[in-house]
Amino acid sequence: MKISVITTCYNREKTIASAIESTLSQDYANKELVVIDGASKDGSVKIINQYKNELAYFVSEKDSGMYNALNKGIQNCTGDIIGLLHSDDIFYNEKTLSKIAEAFEKTNADIIYANGQYVDEKDIENVKRIYKAKPFKKKYLKYGWIPLHTTIFAKKEVFENYGLYREDFQIASDYEISLRWFSNDLLKKEFLNDWIVKMRLGGKSTSMKQQKKKTDEDIRIIKEYGLLGYFTAFSKIARKLPQYILPKIKKYK
Repeated sequence: MKISVITTCYNREKTIASAIESTLSQDYANKELVVIDGASKDGSVKIINQYKNELAYFVSEKDSGMYNALNKGIQNCTGDIIGLLHSDDIFYNEKTLSKIAEAFEKTNADIIYANGQYVDEKDIENVKRIYKAKPFKKKYLKYGWIPLHTTIFAKKEVFENYGLYREDFQIASDYEISLRWFSNDLLKKEFLNDWIVKMRLGGKSTSMKQQKKKTDEDIRIIKEYGLLGYFTAFSKIARKLPQYILPKIKKYK
C-alpha cells in the first residue's frame, strides 16, 4: 500500500524544510512526497530544490489558490492513499504513516481520520490547542463536528469517484470536501485514536482576520448540505473553546 503526501507551499522558507523532512523521515517505506509551490518569491524554491531528488513530483508555478494547488497535487499522486501535510506543519512522529497504513489494512476503510495538535509557531513542543476526534456518527455533522482535515487520509479512488476540492471556495473547501465524504453512507470511515499532526498556529484559516470569511463560506456549505444553518455554524465555532482550554489544564506532548 503506497501512501502519497501532498505539501503545498507559498513563501514558507522558514518552515518548508521541516515539513519535507517530516515526510521523508517516516519509517514507512512505501511513500511518496508531492510538493506544489505557488511560485514563491522568497527562498522556498531554493530550499525545496535541495530535496528534489527525493520528491516524487515538484512544480513551482502560479496557481489560483491553495485548493487549486492541492488538486494539482492529487492529480500527480501515484499512491493508493492520499494525505496532506501543509508547509507549516509536521507529522506527530516518524511512525505516523505506518500507523495510517496499518489502520487501512486492518479496517479496509475508505477514509481514516485521527487527532491533531496546534502548536506555537516558534516552539512546536508548546501545544496551544488540541483537536480530538471520535468514532463517527452522522448526526454529529448537524452539531458542527468534523475531524481536523489534515488528519484525514483517503483512498485515491475517493477523489476519483467523488471529485476534487471545489475551487469556488477560498478558505473552506476542506470543510466542504469533508462533509461530502462524511455525509456519504457509501464511504467507510474509521477513527484512529492517535495524534497524527502538529500544526503551527498562524495559518490561513487560523488567523483572526480570516475568521469572518471562513464563517461565511462555512454557512454557505452548511446550507448546501442541508444541515442546521447558523446553529451548525455556531456549534462548529463553539467546539473550538475547549480545544484551547484543555492544553492549559493538561500537559500534551
